[in-house]
This record gives sequence, C-alpha cells and structure tokens, in this order.
Amino acid sequence: MSDKPTPTESELRILKVLWECGPSTVKEIQKSLDREAGYTTVLKLLQIMYEKELVDREKEGRAHRYRSLLDQEETQQKMLGEFSDQLFGGSMQQLVQRAVTSKKLKHGELEELEQLLKQLKQEESPDD
Repeated sequence: MSDKPTPTESELRILKVLWECGPSTVKEIQKSLDREAGYTTVLKLLQIMYEKELVDREKEGRAHRYRSLLDQEETQQKMLGEFSDQLFGGSMQQLVQRAVTSKKLKHGELEELEQLLKQLKQEESPDD
C-alpha cells in the first residue's frame, strides 16, 4: 500500500462500495453511492483509479467489472496514520481521546473499548 497514492475522498467512496459489495460494474457502483453521481463521473473516476493502480478491471460482456487493489484495513491504517500526523502531531492518544469524547458513544461501545484496551495491555506485557 505504501507505494500507492492515498485515495481522494471521491475515490474512497468508490473503494468503500467495492470493499462492501465486491467486484462491481460502473452501473452497480453508481447505484450504491449515497449521493447523486452520474455514470460518466463514476466511469471517469474508475479510469483514473485504474491508472493509479487502485483498482483492476476485467472485461465482462460490454462492461468492465472493477475490483479494489487496496486492502481495506491497510488503507484505513495508512490514512489514519496520515490524519494523526497532520492533526495531532502523530499522537494516537490525542486522536483516540478526541474521537471518544467528540460524540456520545453508542450502547456497549465503551465496554468494547475497555475490552480492547485490556486485550492490548495483555499483549504488551507478557506473563511472567
């Protein structure tokens, strides 16, 4: 992932569709997008993404079926790291603190976070 460019906001919307739905045609991607996006706009973005090696395509009849060449988790980690560097000087503690305090957590999320922290602490300090 490190040698590939970071997706733009529009490219990320398309990648989210591909990660959720799997390989898709332009028409299928267009239908899945929340906002109004014209067929030609989606097609042009996919062509750019193909040139940037963010997606691959396979001929299927008269259409192409596109698939992501980026792993979702790796992309999220890379973009979160970049975001943390830009906004919080690389401090993940500040990023997490701001994220947790900026919105009310849904039922059960705090307990899930506590369990995750407990698990991370256990992994960090081996048993003696």
